Amino acid sequence: MAIGYACITIGVQNAGLSRCILKNATEDNIRAITRSNLSALETMVEYNIRNDIKLFRISSDIIPFGSHPINEVHWWAEFKEMFTRIGEKISAAEMRVSMHPGQYTVLNATEPRIVQNAIEDLKYHGAFLKALGVDQKNKIVLHIGGVYGDKAKSTKVFIKNYLLLPQSIRNRLVIENDDKNYTIQDVLEISKETNIPVIFDNLHHQLNPPMEKLSDGKWMAACSSTWKGYDGKQKIHYSQQKVGASSGAHSDTVLIQQFLDFYRNLGNKEIDIMLEVKDKNLSAIKCINTAVLDISAKLFEEWVRYKYFVLSRSERLYNEIDQMLNLKDELVAKEFYERLEQAYLLPEDMEAEVNAAQLLWSYVSQECSSAEKKRFEKLVLAYKTRACTVRTLKNHLLKCVLRQEMDYLTNSLYFYI
Repeated sequence: MAIGYACITIGVQNAGLSRCILKNATEDNIRAITRSNLSALETMVEYNIRNDIKLFRISSDIIPFGSHPINEVHWWAEFKEMFTRIGEKISAAEMRVSMHPGQYTVLNATEPRIVQNAIEDLKYHGAFLKALGVDQKNKIVLHIGGVYGDKAKSTKVFIKNYLLLPQSIRNRLVIENDDKNYTIQDVLEISKETNIPVIFDNLHHQLNPPMEKLSDGKWMAACSSTWKGYDGKQKIHYSQQKVGASSGAHSDTVLIQQFLDFYRNLGNKEIDIMLEVKDKNLSAIKCINTAVLDISAKLFEEWVRYKYFVLSRSERLYNEIDQMLNLKDELVAKEFYERLEQAYLLPEDMEAEVNAAQLLWSYVSQECSSAEKKRFEKLVLAYKTRACTVRTLKNHLLKCVLRQEMDYLTNSLYFYI
């Protein structure tokens, strides 16, 4: 089993992606952004390798306007060396990557222009994965699309337009249930006619269940038969509803007990699980350490990254976790992450935030300029009087840390969560 995350890697330097608007999409800008984004992608891949993350969704935005006519750059050729190097790292690590076109890539739209744009977008995603040199176990994920007042007719339109795609794209395409239009039963019916592998999305299934009432396990078992050997392991999407948010909003972090309950009910432990969650790689590592590896050796490394964030939420929780790690003969990953989740769920506490910021400042300030010191003092006062947010204060601290190349603080999740 592999557990992975989508598109963005939190708390890792030089892993941010750049974009531009259409009016600025000159060839020079497209080239510069493509080079920068491929470098960021390589940083993400290297991070995943270091952390035993073997499932990763690549952002569709690596190439600016990748399927738009304005982009006339032959990026697959011009950046061949970078693509080859990244692809070799992915393959050597036995990492499985995917891409997921956005909501406007609709194969069954009623307007021919939209359908043609969708086909071009799928070709772009296929070209990207081909440039990496990865095989067809590395997939392109797609929703069926709209209903347009007649689901049966719209289903037939999807199948007809799917058959217009080049075989190389069809070999990579997988389909999933969505939260409004197409249930898992609908998608499985489409798969019967097309042989497209099906992804089961648990949250979409909760929000849009089919008429036939089966357990999640039975629906996943039905999906399993759609995956052939050349498609790789069956893959599912897992997410949790964010409490108090609109229906379908993903949670800020995966609550580990809820995930473990789901994981333990899986009949097939060879399923690959893509997490869809706001804190991305952080939840992936949490789930890997707890459900798959169930080890404690990495918890001290995790604590080094999390501890100032926890302190910024609660000194009590900080002391509890610190004591637990130092006193327990046998550390349990689940207990550790549950305490971190408590910190996530706490509301902002001004006193705790100032306490954590001043502790970090005590490490940083000795090498700071007088201007940096004055700005820190000014921002602390501004935060206390609600004249600025804690994020502004954290950003100033991070700039000082980066300038001084303090690696052990640069990687602290205090700055990124």
